[in-house]
Formats: sequence, C-alpha cells, structure tokens
Amino acid sequence: MPVKKYLLKGLHRLQKGPGYTYKELLVWYCNNTNTHGPKRIICEGPKKKAMWFLLTLLFACLVCWQWGVFIQTYLSWEVSVSLSMGFKTMNFPAVTVCNSSPFQYSKVKHLLKDLDELMETVLDKILAPEPSHTNTTRTLNFAIWNHTPLVLIDERNPNRTVVLDLFGDSHNGSSPGSACKAQGCKVAMRLCSVNGTVCAFRNFTSATQAVTEWYILQATNIFSQVPREDLVRMGYSPDRIILACLFGTEPCSHRNFTPIFYPDYGNCYIFNWGMTEKALPSANPGTEFGLKLTLDIGQEDYVPFLASTAGARLMLHEQRTYPFIREEGIYAMAGTETSIGVLVDKLQRKGEPYSPCTMNGSDVAIQNLYSDYNTTYSIQACLHSCFQDHMVHNCSCGHYLYPLPAGEKYCNNRDFPDWAYCYLSLQMSVAQRETCLSMCKESCNDTQYKMTISMADWPSEASEDWIFHVLSQERDQSANITVSRSGLGLPTPDSNSGWRWAGCLDVPFPWDTCVHPSWEGAQAMVPACLAASCRKGVVKLNIYFQEFNYRTIEESPANNIVWLLSNLGGQFGFWMGGSVLCLIEFGEIIIDFIWITIIKLVVSCKGLRRKRPQAPYTGPPPTVAELVEAHTNFGFQPDTTSHSPHAEVYPEQQTLPIPGTPPPNYDSLRLQPLDTIESDSEVEAV
Repeated sequence: MPVKKYLLKGLHRLQKGPGYTYKELLVWYCNNTNTHGPKRIICEGPKKKAMWFLLTLLFACLVCWQWGVFIQTYLSWEVSVSLSMGFKTMNFPAVTVCNSSPFQYSKVKHLLKDLDELMETVLDKILAPEPSHTNTTRTLNFAIWNHTPLVLIDERNPNRTVVLDLFGDSHNGSSPGSACKAQGCKVAMRLCSVNGTVCAFRNFTSATQAVTEWYILQATNIFSQVPREDLVRMGYSPDRIILACLFGTEPCSHRNFTPIFYPDYGNCYIFNWGMTEKALPSANPGTEFGLKLTLDIGQEDYVPFLASTAGARLMLHEQRTYPFIREEGIYAMAGTETSIGVLVDKLQRKGEPYSPCTMNGSDVAIQNLYSDYNTTYSIQACLHSCFQDHMVHNCSCGHYLYPLPAGEKYCNNRDFPDWAYCYLSLQMSVAQRETCLSMCKESCNDTQYKMTISMADWPSEASEDWIFHVLSQERDQSANITVSRSGLGLPTPDSNSGWRWAGCLDVPFPWDTCVHPSWEGAQAMVPACLAASCRKGVVKLNIYFQEFNYRTIEESPANNIVWLLSNLGGQFGFWMGGSVLCLIEFGEIIIDFIWITIIKLVVSCKGLRRKRPQAPYTGPPPTVAELVEAHTNFGFQPDTTSHSPHAEVYPEQQTLPIPGTPPPNYDSLRLQPLDTIESDSEVEAV
C-alpha cells in the first residue's frame, strides 16, 4: 500500500534524524523562490543583504496587516443596497378600515355605568369645584377605584412632596382639588402590588392624559371579562359603517369585506385580504381604477371617555398579513374626502449571516400567537407575542389587547388583583423590550406601501343637501333607522329622538346651538349648522395606485469571496511581487520547518532516555574476584555438582550471568549522507 510505504518512510526518517538544518532549508528557499526579495538576501553583499532583509520583512508585515483588514471586512458580512425600478400590473393592496370607537355606547353603557359615574366624579375633583358641588350625594362603586386610584402630587414645596387622594379629605376639610390648584400639582396613577407593600406612581404632564389612560385601563379590565362574541355584537356592524363601495367600475358592498375583531378598534373590515379568494388586480393607475368607500362612523354613539378621536382608522397591507392597525394605520377625518395615492416598495433582505432576517418565522424562538389567523410572519406579530409571553410568565395572565396562549386567561381585577402593577412595570421595562427585539427577526421579503394623502371638505355646501338625503334613503333600505323625510334643510319634530334633519344620516339636530328664540331666526341658521353636524359622521375614501412603477430595494453582499481573493492577491503582488505559486512555496517551507522541528524533538527525547542514569546498587560494590567470576563462562565448566561435595550450589531463583562479550555496535558501514532518501528495500527491511 502506498500509504503504508510513506508511513514507514516517515518512521525511518524519525529514527535517523533530520537530513538538513534550518539554515540549509532557508538558503534553499531563498535561492529557489519566485518572490523577489528573498533572492537578494542571499546573492548581495553584507550591506545589501541587511537592507533587503529589512525591506522584505517590512513589506511582509504590511501584507499581513492588509490581509487582516480585508479578512475582517469580509467577515463583517456587510451588504450593499441596490434600487431598481419596474413596471407591471400589480395586485391591489389589502385595505383594513376600522372605527375610532371600538363599541357603540348604547350597547356597552350598562357595562360602563359604574366606571362612567366614577369618571365624572374624578373630573369634578380634578377641576376643583366648590365643596358644595362635590358633596352631592352619589353612590359610587369604589371597588374599581381601590385597585389603581388617581392621586394628586403636590410639588410646590421642593423639600416635601405631598400625595393627596382625590376621594380623601385634606386637613382643612376642603377637597384635594381645591387644595392643589396650583401648577405644582400633578395627576398621577398609583399602582400597588397585591399586598400593598410595593407601590409606584406613573406621572403625567396633563390631567387629560392621566384620566384617559386610567379610564382605558379600567375599561380593559371590564371588557376582558366579556366573551368575544358579545364584544363583536357591541361593535359597529359592516352594514352600519360601510355605506357605499366601488372598486374600479365594479360595485361592491360590505359583503366583500372580511370582518376581524381588533381589541383597540372593535370590529374591523378587510377588503381584498386574499384569504379565500384571489387577490384583485388593479387595471390602471388613477383614482377611477381604485377603491372608493363611503363610511358612516356614527360619532353620536361614541363611548365618551374611551374614544377621544373621531374618524376612520385605515391601513394598507399585503395580502394574507395581519393588520396591526394601531401601530401602522392612519386616520381619515370625518367630513372630508381623503385621497390616498399608493406607491409600492418591495424589500428583499439577505439572510444569514448578512442580516438576522427570517423567511417564514420558523427559526424564531417565539410562539406566534397570530397563527390562528393563518397569516404570514411579521415582526409586529413576533413582538406582540413576545410581550404576551412575558405577561403570562410574570403576571400569570394575558393582556386583553393580544391573543392568548392556550390554557391562559385574560387579566382582570377579580382574578388577578395586582395585574395592573405588573403590566405597567413590564411595559416600562427596558430589559423586556431589548429581549424581545433580540429574539424577533425582520422578514426577509416585505412589501411597503408609501402613501400620498390629500383631503378636501366633503360634501360641498352646494351638494350636501342631496347627498345626505340620498345616503339617508339608502340607509333606510338596509338598516332599521328612522329618518324623517318632510323636506330638505329644515328640522322636523320627532317624538322619539327630538329634532332631526331630513337629509342627515340619523344625526340629532343641534337645537341648543342652532336655534334662535324665534323660528324665523332658527330657519336662517339651520342649513349651515346641520351640515356641520352631518359632516361629523361621514368619511369618504379614495385609494388608488399613483403609478404602476414599483421600486425593488434589494440587499446584496458588499464583499464576496471573489472580492476577498482579488484583494489578497493584489496586496501580495504589490508589496512582495508574488503570486499564488509563491504562497504555495511559502507554505511548503513552513511545512518543512514543522517537520524538522518534529524530528529534532523525537531525537532529543531519545537522547534523554539513553543518558538517563542506571539505578544504583543496593549493596556494596563488587570485588575483583566477583567480577572475574561473573564473567566466567559457566557453559564450559564441568558439572561437579554430583562429584564434589564442596561444589558451590546456586539458588534456584538466581539467574546465571550472560556468557561472553557482546559485539561492537558501530555505524561505520553507512556511506550515504543522512539527507539521502532511503530506497524501498531499506524501508522494507525496517
């Protein structure tokens, strides 16, 4: 076997020792290498040898430094971004529309009765009314208040901060609001653990922010205990919110929308989601080929303390993706026609090791709680799932705004009394956010819709009468809404709901603000006042492609293997005048150096073994007679054991000395040099 033969040769070389020294190997390399510098070190005189040695050493160090820089740059996995333009017919994006108010107040009023009464009293306390007004008898449910109360923090004295309970009497008998009416007092939310030993204050710069956040927190506690089916019925139905729909030249209705329940905005409706049907293409760019919607937000039935913003919330997103409308949506103002021109950007990121992106989320260590919707992966879904996972592990319950893991319950004051303290502590935790950001990954392929938004008043003063009248008639055919039709522009009495305008969409007539003491004066002010009231409830949307040109933003490796080899070879050729073969020669001499070092170490170890001293004798040194007797050849002595009674008898266990003298161990027959390669016969003899 060739392998066995080479192994035997290597073993023989180890036994014989190296055939040449380091100096001889170095001289051979300098004479035979194709690199220019080392040849000069051997051929020139002493001074030039020194000069060329220093130059060669300097340039070799420069080459190694440059190589280190290029290798480090390559291993940093940087990317370059290229932008390309394309033109083709594209699928229309999915459009999600929601109402700013998640529920109709007429349907959730019985759930929020105690909370609303408590909220009104809190506002009276903060506004610091007279004591006679604050002492009005009212039965309040303080069970809600005791979990997370609002307090006033008096900071007028920098050396002493006073915390005042809104429902606690101060030392002089006046209300806390009147005692803390200066700017030095701030409204804060007190959060305590279940035993009340650990409390924290969440400060606000405005009382409006404080009471809004407090009300939302308490409403979350209430709605989390209501079944999801009941919450859906309390929201705005599709035929209630979607008045008219037109896609290109084809009519559509609320039946073309897919309903989902979004806790922040209640019932939301998605057009062209692509879950069960094929995505709709857009025939041409422009307003006439887009989506036209007319929405009735029903602002008169908003929850007063829960929704402080009136309008429609909408979002454009890709098909089969979950709409995170709270983070990525925009508002459309009531009483306006909002036109949205869309441009498409397609992002294509490189995967590992260039960027920590994922293709489908399978390599993310977070359970996607939005997988029940059968949507694709998104980083928002991962971040929300990660936060809910932290909520379950730290607070033993899940937050109402996010989906629940299997077997868990939503947080509420009855089952989890300290959930608010745990939730807000976790929400403000920097470590929690960094943990989720480090675990979640962006999607490698993503589509973004850039929007150009413009607005105009709708309808105009000249057309508002007939538009509202027609919409009112259409609403009467599809919903159980009573609208008087006695005329346009004039209020008529309604025994059930007071004065209403015939052309308005079920909007109460603002009698207190629009009527003069005489009917003639009221008749003159009715059109403008009623038109403003109607505009507060209707939104018109135009969504269309601004152009069919789309941009593709693609990442590519900034430094590939070709770039690395080119730079390494260029630096070596520039500083040393060498090529790849020169590198192979240099690698060869390095291997020879290592092989000589191994042989020298083996020979050195053998020499140490031979020079190791023998163990000293335990007894006294032998005499001359004993030494002579030891070298006697017992093989030629007569056997006198049986003839002489005085013959010396050796014990059975004593070994006889070795007879004779060993031959000399000379190596004088070896005539070949040590560095000569042995023949095959010599190898086989070994």
